[in-house]
Amino acid sequence: MNRYLWPLVIFVGVSLLLWRGLSLNPREIPSALIDKPAPTFSLPTLHQPELAISRDTLKGKVWVLNVWASWCVACLHEHPIISQLSGKIDLVGLNYKDTRSEAIKWLEQNGNPYNVSAFDQAGDVGIDYGVYGVPETFVIDQVGKIRYKHIGPVTQEDLDGKLIPAIAEIRDSGSKG
Repeated sequence: MNRYLWPLVIFVGVSLLLWRGLSLNPREIPSALIDKPAPTFSLPTLHQPELAISRDTLKGKVWVLNVWASWCVACLHEHPIISQLSGKIDLVGLNYKDTRSEAIKWLEQNGNPYNVSAFDQAGDVGIDYGVYGVPETFVIDQVGKIRYKHIGPVTQEDLDGKLIPAIAEIRDSGSKG
């Protein structure tokens, strides 16, 4: 091949890769944790720091982990949507890199849809779950595997078209996997 054609071939190859990247949706970044055991944790609860919650206390249930913070503007927009899950599934909040008093005040002002909120002040559990921004939402099955991850605020379309169907599928399958 002519040495002058190599730069053209490389340019075309790089251009094709960049063009393909433009069509990707950043909210659909594949997670390495899907279909793997959810990371273990044990954290104090937000409202009762003397009590702890862990992944193992939720085993046997399909549950949703919603990572939120009082300082998160997107969490405020997502809150009414996530609140629709209250009473329909075990909804666990992971209060991320926050202060206890601000988080409690935020829930008092905006409503508390969570069965319980774990208090992750240092953010270590969030890091174990691969959280790089709040809000993020996970659906975890009866055996403790992460089956779905949503990055960013959950919209009504996301709730109706992705989250609720994922939960229903897990419940229907009995989590055989």
